Amino acid sequence: MARLVHFSRVVRKITQQFSEISRQVITAEMFNHYPKVTMASSAAHTNRLINEKSPYLLQHAHNPVEWYPFGQEAIERAKAENKLIFLSVGYSTCHWCHVMEKESFENEDIARYMNENFINVKVDREERPDVDRIYMSFVQMTSGGGGWPMSVWITPDLRPIMAGTYFPPVDRWGHPGFRTILQRMADKWRRDTAELVGFSTSVVAAMEQSLQMAENASDELNIEGKFKECTRIYKARFDSVWGGFGHSPKFPEVSRLNFILHAFVHSASFLGKTEEDLFKAVAFTLEKICHGGIHDHIFGGFSRYSVDTKWHVPHFEKMLYDQAQLMTILSNCYRVRPRKLFIDVADRVFSYICSDLREPRGAFYSGEDADSFPTYASPEKIEGAFYGWLEADIDEAFQENASKFSGKSFNALDIYKHHYNIKAEGNVEPHSDPHGHLVSQNILMITGSLEKTAEHFKISVEELQEMLKVANGFLHELRNKRPRPHLDVKMVCSWNGLMLTGLSKLASLKESSVQRECSEAAETLYQFIRKEFFDSEVRKLKRVVYSPTEDATSNSPIYGFLDDYSFTIRGLLDYYELSLNEEVLEFARDLQTIQDTLFWDSEKGGYFYTEANSSNLIVRMKEDYDGAEPSGNSVSVKNLVLLSGYYGNQEFHQKAQKTLQHFSAMNSFGYALPEMMSSALIFDTGINEIVVVGRKGAETQKLLNVIREFYIPGLVIVHVDPNESKTFGKITKDTHKMVNDLPTAYICHHQQCLPPEVDVEKVRKILSEKYSSSPP
Repeated sequence: MARLVHFSRVVRKITQQFSEISRQVITAEMFNHYPKVTMASSAAHTNRLINEKSPYLLQHAHNPVEWYPFGQEAIERAKAENKLIFLSVGYSTCHWCHVMEKESFENEDIARYMNENFINVKVDREERPDVDRIYMSFVQMTSGGGGWPMSVWITPDLRPIMAGTYFPPVDRWGHPGFRTILQRMADKWRRDTAELVGFSTSVVAAMEQSLQMAENASDELNIEGKFKECTRIYKARFDSVWGGFGHSPKFPEVSRLNFILHAFVHSASFLGKTEEDLFKAVAFTLEKICHGGIHDHIFGGFSRYSVDTKWHVPHFEKMLYDQAQLMTILSNCYRVRPRKLFIDVADRVFSYICSDLREPRGAFYSGEDADSFPTYASPEKIEGAFYGWLEADIDEAFQENASKFSGKSFNALDIYKHHYNIKAEGNVEPHSDPHGHLVSQNILMITGSLEKTAEHFKISVEELQEMLKVANGFLHELRNKRPRPHLDVKMVCSWNGLMLTGLSKLASLKESSVQRECSEAAETLYQFIRKEFFDSEVRKLKRVVYSPTEDATSNSPIYGFLDDYSFTIRGLLDYYELSLNEEVLEFARDLQTIQDTLFWDSEKGGYFYTEANSSNLIVRMKEDYDGAEPSGNSVSVKNLVLLSGYYGNQEFHQKAQKTLQHFSAMNSFGYALPEMMSSALIFDTGINEIVVVGRKGAETQKLLNVIREFYIPGLVIVHVDPNESKTFGKITKDTHKMVNDLPTAYICHHQQCLPPEVDVEKVRKILSEKYSSSPP
């Protein structure tokens, strides 16, 4: 973010002369209360996007707009005709992308003007995050906000001059509509081409200058000082009433929760005492998220974010990266202090992704849309139609399934409606439903707890849980008869890497009701990554994989970006912890070496997001912010530290150090980059090395299972089987032997080792004293 702040100062001066255009940038939130405009279908039209594979691009293939995919053909035409490029970026499950399509891109008059005056290019941000990131940085710095759809006007040589997000089709409330902006931009380009070219040149120069801000980097990282600074910020911004940080809209912000949980484990070392407030911030936030409407109580999984402070009314799209990260933090929080709510919800996420997001070969699709048809006869999709409930519908469902509660001493319907806050008039507040899509609807939300509901109705918690399971089961069957939201069947490498981490963390918990299935799913996903995402001929990861039929007809794959490597390597490291399959670890090391070759900045340190000499990109970006997903640089630091620990590779360790030094000069380093702050803690305090020596079998497995009970940041774990001749760096069957012919654990932290231990309970006690603590 520090680079972006610097960029904003430079660009602000440049944009002043174009204030009559740039001040009109509009975000979707500004139009929450505008009446919706519906345009006629344009199915009679077909444009170049019909030849693409991206579900998002195919959604626009029948617009009257003459869309091009991002590439050389569009650029050459823009140069030949000396026209601005209108770049529209979104993704297939984006609600406001659908709104702008219906209102503007399906409007014959607007489309005609676009076709006559611009070269129009569509980009799927999930398929081409490199393009998205460049122009989103421009949007954020010139408008103070950002989001999708992203609308950018760029010169034929791809330099941005004007940008925004959602625009309504016509002028409203003193703000210009999309048609007006198009006319102003076309007129400005015709009248003042040279001026706009000069402006765009200055913009790119400012962007390039913003990437050179490593002069203040210091060899002194001062991790302890940065740790104290960011923990103060998090505690000050924590919402003690509803959890999370800040006000609406509320996102899970898992990278921040990950760091705070890690900080809690290290708080005694850095702050002199165990900071219970840190654990409370994580556990309380997760409780509120699990209880809120952002969590699908009927079946499982999480929506993208909530529009209110209570986590109640969500933006209903379900994205794979959210499922993966929340599965991980729920599993890790359970390890620190077991709470059944967390593992139960993580198990439900697993059930959801396997049922609704899993491709037959074992990888996972990108996500589900927020919008769907209320009925099969409905002419138009609306947001949340699949998830809302009228009280009458629930009453009828319970009546039809009354036999399932026969003989019970309680009224199941009354309990269900009380527990999930269901009301006759609906439970969605008007300010959370500006379009009136959820009038009289109920979005299930727990305002109390299992214990409070059980106490209120004088039944046991176990009886309540069984009743809710039965009721949600038949409501799930009923809901599945509704028109389902659109499924984006694109499989993204980085997100599947995140999911490999989530599966590995959950599968290593013996209390999980899906442990075996989860472990099998992790192995299948690992094999898919190796066979389908990794192109062994060119030795690169692919960014996306589609169905076998679509892949077979592909002209050329989109190769991976930094996130695809770093997230996949992280997933492999976590899956190695579960499987202890050395081939998994070797694949992670190989990918790290490839990542270093493709993305490493040998001059200043850290990783670029794209390969060198990537075509049609005006700058080579470095991400310095952990948002909905952590940045590739943040994840890479931990990967490098762990791989250095496994293989004794000093080059990996040095790259981790240089990356930290490169970003450490940022203001509020830990708040902007919480995932990197977590990685910095591991770098600073050292890895936790555990070697288990023992023959494969039940007794050795007991030791391994005890280790998996604990949340151990920076864990390097190795199993040595005396019956095998394999060596592992400095670890061999000669350097690490069994004591008294029993499975033995060697526990070291920061190269300080305890005596070898054979007693399982003593190993549990050693790890418990360091990595968990009882509440005061």
